[in-house]
Amino acid sequence: MNWQGRLKALTFSYDDGVEQDVRLIDIFNRYGMKCTFNLNSGQASPSNSWTRDGVTIRRIDSSRYPDIYQGHEPACHSLTHPRLEELPDIEIDRQLREDKSNLEHWFGVKIQGMAYPYGTYDERVISAASKNGLRYARTTISTRSFDMPADLMRLPATCHHNDPALPDLIDRFLALKPDQPALFYIWGHSYEFDIDNSWKVIEDACAALSGHDDIFYGTNAQTLLS
Repeated sequence: MNWQGRLKALTFSYDDGVEQDVRLIDIFNRYGMKCTFNLNSGQASPSNSWTRDGVTIRRIDSSRYPDIYQGHEPACHSLTHPRLEELPDIEIDRQLREDKSNLEHWFGVKIQGMAYPYGTYDERVISAASKNGLRYARTTISTRSFDMPADLMRLPATCHHNDPALPDLIDRFLALKPDQPALFYIWGHSYEFDIDNSWKVIEDACAALSGHDDIFYGTNAQTLLS
């Protein structure tokens, strides 16, 4: 695998479809980054909000999805964000099938992947995801490596954006001269930047990683399924 003749690729994955995504997308767009946003279509309304560490977190209304996420990849995150492995088979199927159907209707594109809510799953969840046509599914495991994943339905990331190793990983990735495909995969929740007062972390990361001719900038689907 290579990406338009390149052996290095960078992708991002952010969960839950919240208002802080708007600011994050502005940063991504300014630096030419591509992200996959994992969305809970059954909770796509500002009325689904909560407070964490003094920060109010509101879901984005589904009517705004196509405009806000334009140029990026929508993906499943289940209908209502339960722990899927705790549900009976029929409800696991409904959570994934209806979420995928809703997102395909709203965006007018084929939905190809997902992130597991809470990063948890079992074999039944994997089976239901595959049965519903999902080709990759992200966990919350971080490898701190750039190896291509061996199993797309148990997909790890390189790191979360708040990993203390992120600056070193960026330096390593930029210096890398691979002879086989290398993927840098960063994930998180955009509301964490407000909670941690850490927007500079993602701005600095994007600034350092942008504009390199040997890096392909793509969504999860573009980097994993090409």
